[in-house]
Amino acid sequence: MITLKQLQVFASIARHGNLGLAAEKVCLSRGAVSQSLSELERRLGCPLFDRVHPRLQLNDQGQRLQPLAEDILSRVADIERQFEEGGEFTGSLRLGASQTIGNYLLPALLARQPWLQAAVTITNTQTLCDMVARFELDMALIEGENRHADLETQDWLLDEMLIIATPVHSLAGQSCLTPGCLAGSDWVLREPRSGSREQFDHQLAPYLNGMGRMLELSTPEAVMQAVEQGLGLALISRLAAADRLAQGRLTVLDVGITLSRTLKLVWHRKKYHSSLLRRFVDICREEG
Repeated sequence: MITLKQLQVFASIARHGNLGLAAEKVCLSRGAVSQSLSELERRLGCPLFDRVHPRLQLNDQGQRLQPLAEDILSRVADIERQFEEGGEFTGSLRLGASQTIGNYLLPALLARQPWLQAAVTITNTQTLCDMVARFELDMALIEGENRHADLETQDWLLDEMLIIATPVHSLAGQSCLTPGCLAGSDWVLREPRSGSREQFDHQLAPYLNGMGRMLELSTPEAVMQAVEQGLGLALISRLAAADRLAQGRLTVLDVGITLSRTLKLVWHRKKYHSSLLRRFVDICREEG
């Protein structure tokens, strides 16, 4: 018989690609994890991973099994949670959030859900989508585009994007600016694979006839600090820049074009939505 423990071991190896990490997550020895995987593969009559040193990589059979195993484990955990806690919304979720969402929106969402224990990963959009596709996260809140066919996205909130500069920049305070006025300017940009960088590349860069120096940084805070130091212009969310704009540390350059993006919720199409996950999604939607 296939056991829940075997499925737990398989799911952990599939997420982490490493026997040692998988063993830590399921609180077993490396030897016990290896034996459990061997028993499952023997029961199914096929290998589930390709051994690509130093990782174990899901093969076609493993990819077929992963969503089924994750579904079973999630449903069992949901049953245990509801009966142990009398049906209360308690438990933990593995959440992901893009930088702006994670720093400026997610804390307020979590404060509305004191019953929730959350393990939160804050990184760029494409990394989060990769993690959701591997079932490493229950869901993510993203700023950029999802490129995984196995993931489902839902529009969430509209986010206004601003071109910001230090108040002593040569363009600051000028009226009737156009995108052409930005030609040759230095820029401070988020890293590739981030939602902000995607928007800059697709919606703003085509207007720019040449750029000066370009500095890449991995967080909105670092970007804004660099802009304050006069290292260039930046495209950033109003959510992130609001306090600095109010304090006069940054200023907005209005070049006559609207730059906005839609924040999204994303999860695997085959992900089972537990009562806890459904409640979290409902609270997110209430923000919209």
